[in-house]
Amino acid sequence: MSDGVKLENVKSDAIFSINSKSNDDFIPGTINIYSFSAQEGDTDLQVTDDHIILLPQPTQSVNDPLNWTKSKKLWNFFVLAFITGFTAATSNDAGSIQDSLNEIYGISYDAMNTGAGVLFIAIGWATFLFTPFASLYGRKITYFICIFLGLGGAVWFSQCRTTSDSIWSQLFVGASEACAEAHVQQSLTDMYFQHQLGSVLTVYITATSVGTYLGPLIGGFIVQYVGFRWVGWIAVFISAALLIVIVFAMHETYFDRRLYHGVILTGLPGTEARNEKKVLEKKTIVDSKNSDSNSVNSNLSKHDNDLELARTANNGASEPKNSYWKSVAMITPSTNMIGTGFKQYCKRLILLFRVFLFPPCIFSGLVWGMQDALLTFYLTVEDDQYYDPPYNYSNTGVALMNVPCLIGSIIGCIYAGVVSDWFTIWMAKRNNGIQEAEFRLYFLIIPAVLCPVGLILFAVGTDQQWHWFPTYFGLGLVGLGFGSSGDVAMGYLMDAYPEMVIEMMAGVSVINNMFGCIFTFACSPWLNAMGNTKTFIILAVITCVIMGSSIPFIYFGKRIRLWTKPWYLDFCERRDRMEG
Repeated sequence: MSDGVKLENVKSDAIFSINSKSNDDFIPGTINIYSFSAQEGDTDLQVTDDHIILLPQPTQSVNDPLNWTKSKKLWNFFVLAFITGFTAATSNDAGSIQDSLNEIYGISYDAMNTGAGVLFIAIGWATFLFTPFASLYGRKITYFICIFLGLGGAVWFSQCRTTSDSIWSQLFVGASEACAEAHVQQSLTDMYFQHQLGSVLTVYITATSVGTYLGPLIGGFIVQYVGFRWVGWIAVFISAALLIVIVFAMHETYFDRRLYHGVILTGLPGTEARNEKKVLEKKTIVDSKNSDSNSVNSNLSKHDNDLELARTANNGASEPKNSYWKSVAMITPSTNMIGTGFKQYCKRLILLFRVFLFPPCIFSGLVWGMQDALLTFYLTVEDDQYYDPPYNYSNTGVALMNVPCLIGSIIGCIYAGVVSDWFTIWMAKRNNGIQEAEFRLYFLIIPAVLCPVGLILFAVGTDQQWHWFPTYFGLGLVGLGFGSSGDVAMGYLMDAYPEMVIEMMAGVSVINNMFGCIFTFACSPWLNAMGNTKTFIILAVITCVIMGSSIPFIYFGKRIRLWTKPWYLDFCERRDRMEG
């Protein structure tokens, strides 16, 4: 059993039925997460010492990632965070060698800007293509493939001599980040409970921020002191070492808890499982008396597959621990895979397009995508203007401008991650133990004001040649928006549709990277036509509107989730029962 977890007897009130997917009261993203008191009664709900109901409910299996030891969880969490930070760094370090490529080979900045657009496209659509793959063949194989593609892209990048090299190497570099756009989040939800997601995402977004801002910084140092080609070669060496770690030391987190009765049969905790077990017992008694069981079978028709699993499975208490080689196997086929799974992959890929019908997915994609767009703009201004008079910054000087962004981003991650976890539990206590997904959206309101202010401070400070402090302070506020936006957008979506985490993250990845791609191509012409100040004022307004849209979602989000409930249930059923 997980550390700090105990079984608590909680009276089987109807309030717990909202966690049950087959109950009429169920709304995705509305869950009973807090038990106010321990009472005697028939229950199997597992809660923490602070009376927080564990979602999902863990099995008794030692192989359940929710039951892994702290050290095993922390190791795999570290590997996932490193993959996230490293791929973010390699996806953002191309700018550090642009001057060298332009001076030596005459590769234009417009061509390298096109490479950035290709990078965005590769990240978004590679994430989308790999999502059904991870569901069918396990999470681990996707990490290996993506890092291997990144290694190839880094080799090509290190040998860059032509315009086509500068563009197409970014296709492979972008594909490498695909595993960090959705699959890392899925692996984290495999290992951690729902009430821990805010804090867990804090580390994830912090790793993304560190890679995003330190990638160009480290690249600048490498160019200045070692040579521009070493930016690619160092990425090659790290990728090779990371592949070895993935093969021999990374554990697979895929675990089908539907196979374990008494915990989750139809993706539901506690009460649903007990009711299913009682109905199964009732059916056995009726059959033993040779009575007419048609009515019973009729009532169980929509759960027949789950009950069949329950007959042949247990709660995992007697299950032996997986061997080392099984736990680190490169491919772990899903329990419902048929043959090679190719037909299932194609069907799931087509089904995946449905995520774009969910308004929270579109909202989260735009919130995160706006940060990618802003990143392009302020990095472009730094590269275009701070090398030249009156600033005359060196490669290192321009690279160091990422430090205030990183500091602001870390503050934003803590604010929107760790603090939001505490806030959602506090709100649930005040709301009769019920947590709503929109509780996290309150943490977008302050960044919706501060991030636009930071954009304007940076642009005006650059044009007016202000003292470095207000300009850098503005970058810090922009970084705060980067960190908090990512944490809130992903946390909200994972709370709203908990059984579609990887699919929703894939949708967000496509939206945010296409958004970033469009703004990348518009960046230089826009800045040339309107200048820094006017351009960044418009960007500030767009940012405020997108992030400020959290307010309508706070008020109408639950209605939207109720409206999309049939889509959510249908998607999960089609995905989980899909045959070849």
